[in-house]
Amino acid sequence: MKKVIIHTDGGCSGNPGPGGWAATLTYGAHTKEISGGELATTNNRMEIRAAMEALNALKEPCEVVVFTDSEYVKDGITQWVPAWKAKGWKRGKKPVKNLDLWQALDAAVARHRVEWKWVRGHTGHEGNERCDGLATAAIEKIQRECSAAVLREALERFIESTKPAAPQAAAAPPGLFGE
Repeated sequence: MKKVIIHTDGGCSGNPGPGGWAATLTYGAHTKEISGGELATTNNRMEIRAAMEALNALKEPCEVVVFTDSEYVKDGITQWVPAWKAKGWKRGKKPVKNLDLWQALDAAVARHRVEWKWVRGHTGHEGNERCDGLATAAIEKIQRECSAAVLREALERFIESTKPAAPQAAAAPPGLFGE
């Protein structure tokens, strides 16, 4: 199995706001950099996305060490996801936040042997600093290329999409009202 070192980072300008994610994948002397962004998102979503995109970029099962400055991602994938899965992707009575990305990351991890390592962000760790720069560049690109109106509209849609659904009134049992 090939051994790959991955560094990841994600961030937002505002939280929520325009976001960027990035990863470096190193195999031997070869390094690949990947990055992207979203018009409106959260820091946590970009952190998860960075790890998921990096693992999905590998074309075959690998032995991977992922370095992240996000305790949310490290603890989430190593501790919380197994518990959520055992409970049908629930956390108590509340839904799991960022469920779509946690499920995608879980599927990406399943293809590999992954070890997760946390690094303190913004302390000169070379891989983390590089990813921070790439994620920031992705955010800046979005801000340059999109008008304030487009960003505002995207943010409003994002905020609306994250609101919990209104509770539905319970339906009466069939025949209760003489139907």
